[in-house]
Amino acid sequence: MGLVITRRSIAVPLSRLLGVKDKVRLSASPAPSLEAFYTKHSRQPAPNELSSLMKQSGLTQKQVQIWFHHRRNQDKPSNTKKFCEASWRFVFYLISFTGGLASLISTPWFWEQKECWRGYPQQHVENVHYWYYMLELGFYWSLLLCVSVDVKRKDFKEQIVHHIATISLLGFSYCANYIRIGTLVMLVHDSSDFLLESAKMFNYAGWKNTCDVLFVVFAMVFLVTRLVVFPSKIIYTTLISSMEVFQPFVGYYFFNSLLLVLQFLHIFWAWLILRMIYKFLFLGQVCHSSLDKDERSDDESEGEEEEDGDEEEDQASWRKRKVVLDSKLAMMTSSCVLNNLANQRVNVNSRTPKAR
Repeated sequence: MGLVITRRSIAVPLSRLLGVKDKVRLSASPAPSLEAFYTKHSRQPAPNELSSLMKQSGLTQKQVQIWFHHRRNQDKPSNTKKFCEASWRFVFYLISFTGGLASLISTPWFWEQKECWRGYPQQHVENVHYWYYMLELGFYWSLLLCVSVDVKRKDFKEQIVHHIATISLLGFSYCANYIRIGTLVMLVHDSSDFLLESAKMFNYAGWKNTCDVLFVVFAMVFLVTRLVVFPSKIIYTTLISSMEVFQPFVGYYFFNSLLLVLQFLHIFWAWLILRMIYKFLFLGQVCHSSLDKDERSDDESEGEEEEDGDEEEDQASWRKRKVVLDSKLAMMTSSCVLNNLANQRVNVNSRTPKAR
């Protein structure tokens, strides 16, 4: 309830202030038989199913395909909805990171990770670290419970695995008193997430240059924290340094297995991010176009074919415009050449009497 009120009172007005605009989409005409198939069977009928749908609805094959195209577009989230989702995540990640950094920067295990195991398992838990844990645990439970109603992403399955692994890590580390190393894991993850959400917000608002800058900063922080700091500091101290204090037990293998799962997900997302950077640097495709499709996060899995079709139509129209433009340029060039030749002849004729 509080989240809904926050969206309506803060996120939506902020989206209007920043200039977020929603695309105008045509609504599908009423067709009970097609609607029943859409809701109960599939959003995109197979070619062998079109004939029966044509008989049931009394429409032609092209009309049925257009109807499903419009119906799928109706279910796509608007830019305002995606902006609101990104904004509340941005607020959480920013508060969580700044609060976590403020509570950990004065602790000895923040600077020397071996301190995470000094005196284990009898380690006192500060109130600020307890609430840090509860805040993160509640947030990831909300992400897992709302994953079916939020914007569906290309990495939908990876997100579910990530949320389950994170909740399991938080729950087990709290029960096993792995609080110190757990706070470091949360801090590393929060350090880059708020940058990605802010880049999405400005992308939906149309602030392309700001979006590109934020995405580049996010990519740098993500690659450093997830591919360098996380394995070299976090995983190393849980796998190697912890064995200097206690012998491995069942929880040791379980905790480290979950950390390795997270690391594999980091590598997967890093590959997506590097692919976006490659497009940005070498193919001339700016980052906001990738964020629109959201290589890491934001595009619906359904309807990709329609987007590909739109891109092909755009490319075809661009080729037609290029042909017309080239022909016009050729005509202009030829006319310029003819004019120059005519002027030269006039000049020669005008000079001939004087020479005589």
